[in-house]
Amino acid sequence: MIKEVENWYDSWFDTDYYHILYQDRDHKEAQFFMDKLTAYLGLGAGDQILDLACGKGRHSIYLNSLGFDVTGADLSKNSIEFARKYENDNLRFVVHDMCLPFDKKFDAVFNLFTSFGYFENEADNLEALKAIKQNINPTGLGVIDFMNVDYVIPNLVPNENKLVNDINFEIRRYLKNNHIIKEISFMDKDEKRNYTEKVRALSLDDFKTYFKQANIDLLDIFGDYNLNSFHSQTSERLIMIFK
Repeated sequence: MIKEVENWYDSWFDTDYYHILYQDRDHKEAQFFMDKLTAYLGLGAGDQILDLACGKGRHSIYLNSLGFDVTGADLSKNSIEFARKYENDNLRFVVHDMCLPFDKKFDAVFNLFTSFGYFENEADNLEALKAIKQNINPTGLGVIDFMNVDYVIPNLVPNENKLVNDINFEIRRYLKNNHIIKEISFMDKDEKRNYTEKVRALSLDDFKTYFKQANIDLLDIFGDYNLNSFHSQTSERLIMIFK
Protein backbone atom coordinates (compact mmCIF):
# COMPACT_ATOMS: atom_id res chain seq x y z
CA MET A 1 0.00 0.00 0.00
CA ILE A 2 1.37 3.44 -0.98
CA LYS A 3 0.33 6.62 0.79
CA GLU A 4 0.69 9.86 -1.16
CA VAL A 5 0.50 13.31 0.43
CA GLU A 6 -0.50 16.25 -1.73
CA ASN A 7 -0.38 19.18 0.68
CA TRP A 8 2.99 18.16 1.99
CA TYR A 9 3.64 21.06 4.33
CA ASP A 10 0.24 20.56 5.98
CA SER A 11 0.71 16.82 6.46
CA TRP A 12 4.42 15.86 6.43
CA PHE A 13 5.30 18.27 9.24
CA ASP A 14 2.48 16.76 11.32
CA THR A 15 3.77 13.19 11.08
CA ASP A 16 5.97 11.44 13.63
CA TYR A 17 8.19 10.40 10.71
CA TYR A 18 9.22 14.00 10.01
CA HIS A 19 10.52 14.36 13.56
CA ILE A 20 12.18 10.93 13.47
CA LEU A 21 14.07 11.78 10.28
CA TYR A 22 15.29 15.14 11.59
CA GLN A 23 15.87 14.26 15.24
CA ASP A 24 19.63 14.72 14.88
CA ARG A 25 19.43 18.46 14.24
CA ASP A 26 22.21 20.32 16.02
CA HIS A 27 20.68 22.07 19.05
CA LYS A 28 24.06 23.50 20.10
CA GLU A 29 24.42 25.15 16.70
CA ALA A 30 20.89 26.57 16.99
CA GLN A 31 21.63 27.97 20.45
CA PHE A 32 24.94 29.44 19.28
CA PHE A 33 23.12 31.15 16.41
CA MET A 34 20.49 32.59 18.76
CA ASP A 35 23.22 33.94 21.07
CA LYS A 36 25.00 35.63 18.18
CA LEU A 37 21.82 36.92 16.55
CA THR A 38 20.17 38.43 19.62
CA ALA A 39 23.45 40.12 20.59
CA TYR A 40 23.85 41.56 17.09
CA LEU A 41 20.26 42.86 17.11
CA GLY A 42 20.73 44.43 20.53
CA LEU A 43 17.78 42.62 22.05
CA GLY A 44 17.38 42.70 25.83
CA ALA A 45 15.56 40.71 28.48
CA GLY A 46 11.81 41.08 28.18
CA ASP A 47 11.86 42.03 24.51
CA GLN A 48 9.12 40.34 22.52
CA ILE A 49 10.12 37.89 19.77
CA LEU A 50 7.89 36.12 17.26
CA ASP A 51 9.40 32.81 16.12
CA LEU A 52 7.49 32.23 12.88
CA ALA A 53 7.31 28.62 11.63
CA CYS A 54 8.74 27.48 14.96
CA GLY A 55 8.19 23.72 14.54
CA LYS A 56 8.47 22.02 17.93
CA GLY A 57 9.91 25.21 19.38
CA ARG A 58 13.62 24.50 19.79
CA HIS A 59 14.58 28.12 19.03
CA SER A 60 11.63 29.57 20.96
CA ILE A 61 12.38 27.55 24.10
CA TYR A 62 16.03 28.57 24.09
CA LEU A 63 15.22 32.23 23.41
CA ASN A 64 12.85 32.18 26.37
CA SER A 65 15.61 30.74 28.56
CA LEU A 66 17.66 33.84 27.68
CA GLY A 67 14.95 36.05 29.15
CA PHE A 68 12.94 36.99 26.08
CA ASP A 69 9.15 37.02 25.84
CA VAL A 70 8.54 34.60 22.98
CA THR A 71 5.59 33.62 20.81
CA GLY A 72 6.16 30.53 18.70
CA ALA A 73 3.83 30.07 15.71
CA ASP A 74 3.51 27.18 13.30
CA LEU A 75 0.97 25.65 10.94
CA SER A 76 1.56 22.15 12.34
CA LYS A 77 -0.96 21.35 15.07
CA ASN A 78 1.09 18.38 16.27
CA SER A 79 4.25 20.43 16.60
CA ILE A 80 2.44 23.16 18.54
CA GLU A 81 0.80 20.58 20.80
CA PHE A 82 4.25 19.22 21.62
CA ALA A 83 5.75 22.69 22.16
CA ARG A 84 2.97 23.77 24.51
CA LYS A 85 4.43 21.46 27.17
CA TYR A 86 7.11 24.11 27.61
CA GLU A 87 4.82 27.14 27.89
CA ASN A 88 5.10 29.64 30.74
CA ASP A 89 4.10 33.24 31.42
CA ASN A 90 6.65 34.46 28.84
CA LEU A 91 6.50 31.61 26.32
CA ARG A 92 3.44 30.67 24.32
CA PHE A 93 2.76 28.63 21.18
CA VAL A 94 -0.05 29.06 18.66
CA VAL A 95 -1.20 27.44 15.44
CA HIS A 96 -0.89 30.17 12.84
CA ASP A 97 -0.66 30.75 9.08
CA MET A 98 2.40 32.91 8.41
CA CYS A 99 0.59 34.66 5.53
CA LEU A 100 -1.61 36.38 8.12
CA PRO A 101 -0.35 39.07 10.51
CA PHE A 102 -0.79 38.84 14.26
CA ASP A 103 -2.86 41.45 16.07
CA LYS A 104 0.26 42.73 17.87
CA LYS A 105 3.75 43.90 17.03
CA PHE A 106 7.09 42.51 18.17
CA ASP A 107 10.63 43.72 18.80
CA ALA A 108 11.87 41.00 16.45
CA VAL A 109 10.34 38.49 14.05
CA PHE A 110 12.43 35.41 13.27
CA ASN A 111 11.86 32.97 10.41
CA LEU A 112 14.59 30.37 10.84
CA PHE A 113 16.09 27.23 9.32
CA THR A 114 14.70 27.59 5.79
CA SER A 115 11.06 27.87 6.85
CA PHE A 116 10.05 29.95 3.84
CA GLY A 117 9.19 29.28 0.20
CA TYR A 118 6.91 26.29 0.80
CA PHE A 119 3.78 27.75 -0.73
CA GLU A 120 2.29 26.36 -3.93
CA ASN A 121 1.16 29.86 -4.87
CA GLU A 122 4.17 32.12 -5.34
CA ALA A 123 2.07 35.17 -4.37
CA ASP A 124 1.86 33.76 -0.84
CA ASN A 125 5.58 34.42 -0.38
CA LEU A 126 4.89 38.11 -0.81
CA GLU A 127 1.87 37.94 1.49
CA ALA A 128 3.98 36.27 4.17
CA LEU A 129 6.58 39.02 3.94
CA LYS A 130 3.90 41.70 4.15
CA ALA A 131 2.54 40.00 7.28
CA ILE A 132 6.04 39.89 8.82
CA LYS A 133 6.46 43.59 8.06
CA GLN A 134 3.18 44.35 9.86
CA ASN A 135 4.31 42.34 12.88
CA ILE A 136 7.50 44.37 13.43
CA ASN A 137 7.18 47.37 15.76
CA PRO A 138 8.68 50.77 14.76
CA THR A 139 12.08 49.97 16.31
CA GLY A 140 11.99 46.22 15.63
CA LEU A 141 13.77 44.03 13.09
CA GLY A 142 13.01 40.96 11.02
CA VAL A 143 15.28 38.00 10.29
CA ILE A 144 14.97 35.33 7.61
CA ASP A 145 17.45 32.44 7.76
CA PHE A 146 17.25 30.70 4.38
CA MET A 147 19.49 28.36 2.41
CA ASN A 148 21.85 29.96 -0.10
CA VAL A 149 20.61 28.36 -3.31
CA ASP A 150 23.72 29.41 -5.26
CA TYR A 151 25.70 27.11 -2.96
CA VAL A 152 23.09 24.43 -2.24
CA ILE A 153 22.03 23.58 -5.80
CA PRO A 154 25.53 22.71 -7.13
CA ASN A 155 26.14 20.65 -3.98
CA LEU A 156 22.88 18.68 -3.85
CA VAL A 157 23.33 15.05 -2.87
CA PRO A 158 21.06 13.27 -5.40
CA ASN A 159 20.55 10.05 -3.42
CA GLU A 160 20.93 9.18 0.24
CA ASN A 161 19.88 6.38 2.58
CA LYS A 162 19.45 7.28 6.23
CA LEU A 163 18.68 4.67 8.90
CA VAL A 164 16.92 6.21 11.91
CA ASN A 165 15.01 4.28 14.60
CA ASP A 166 15.18 1.14 12.43
CA ILE A 167 13.51 2.97 9.54
CA ASN A 168 15.47 3.19 6.29
CA PHE A 169 14.67 6.56 4.72
CA GLU A 170 15.47 6.65 1.00
CA ILE A 171 16.00 10.27 -0.01
CA ARG A 172 16.18 11.67 -3.54
CA ARG A 173 16.97 15.34 -4.22
CA TYR A 174 16.71 17.31 -7.46
CA LEU A 175 15.85 20.70 -8.93
CA LYS A 176 12.61 21.07 -10.90
CA ASN A 177 10.66 24.17 -11.94
CA ASN A 178 12.82 26.36 -9.70
CA HIS A 179 12.03 24.19 -6.66
CA ILE A 180 14.41 22.02 -4.70
CA ILE A 181 12.57 18.73 -4.35
CA LYS A 182 13.25 16.08 -1.73
CA GLU A 183 11.41 12.78 -2.18
CA ILE A 184 11.37 10.62 0.96
CA SER A 185 10.36 6.95 0.80
CA PHE A 186 10.42 4.26 3.48
CA MET A 187 8.73 1.13 4.77
CA ASP A 188 7.10 1.04 8.19
CA LYS A 189 4.52 -1.37 9.60
CA ASP A 190 4.49 -3.21 6.28
CA GLU A 191 3.43 -0.08 4.41
CA LYS A 192 5.35 1.85 1.79
CA ARG A 193 5.17 5.57 2.55
CA ASN A 194 6.11 8.43 0.23
CA TYR A 195 6.45 12.10 1.16
CA THR A 196 7.75 15.10 -0.71
CA GLU A 197 9.37 18.30 0.49
CA LYS A 198 9.37 21.18 -1.97
CA VAL A 199 11.04 24.53 -1.39
CA ARG A 200 11.21 27.34 -3.91
CA ALA A 201 14.83 28.02 -4.86
CA LEU A 202 14.78 31.68 -3.86
CA SER A 203 17.99 33.63 -4.46
CA LEU A 204 19.07 36.85 -2.80
CA ASP A 205 17.84 38.73 -5.87
CA ASP A 206 14.43 37.04 -5.52
CA PHE A 207 14.20 38.20 -1.92
CA LYS A 208 15.25 41.71 -2.88
CA THR A 209 12.39 41.81 -5.40
CA TYR A 210 9.92 40.64 -2.76
CA PHE A 211 11.30 43.13 -0.24
CA LYS A 212 10.83 46.01 -2.65
CA GLN A 213 7.22 44.98 -3.28
CA ALA A 214 6.56 44.61 0.47
CA ASN A 215 8.24 47.93 1.32
CA ILE A 216 10.89 46.15 3.38
CA ASP A 217 14.35 47.62 3.88
CA LEU A 218 17.18 45.07 3.74
CA LEU A 219 19.81 46.14 6.30
CA ASP A 220 22.41 43.38 6.40
CA ILE A 221 23.22 39.92 5.02
CA PHE A 222 25.23 37.09 6.60
CA GLY A 223 26.41 33.77 5.21
CA ASP A 224 26.55 31.50 8.27
CA TYR A 225 25.48 31.16 11.90
CA ASN A 226 28.66 32.89 13.05
CA LEU A 227 27.37 35.96 11.18
CA ASN A 228 30.26 36.05 8.76
CA SER A 229 29.90 37.97 5.50
CA PHE A 230 27.73 36.50 2.76
CA HIS A 231 29.45 35.15 -0.36
CA SER A 232 27.11 33.86 -3.04
CA GLN A 233 29.22 30.89 -4.16
CA THR A 234 30.57 29.65 -0.82
CA SER A 235 28.10 30.61 1.94
CA GLU A 236 25.76 27.81 3.04
CA ARG A 237 23.18 30.18 4.52
CA LEU A 238 21.44 33.38 3.44
CA ILE A 239 20.61 35.30 6.64
CA MET A 240 18.83 38.60 6.01
CA ILE A 241 18.21 41.37 8.55
CA PHE A 242 15.50 43.85 7.62
CA LYS A 243 12.85 46.27 8.79
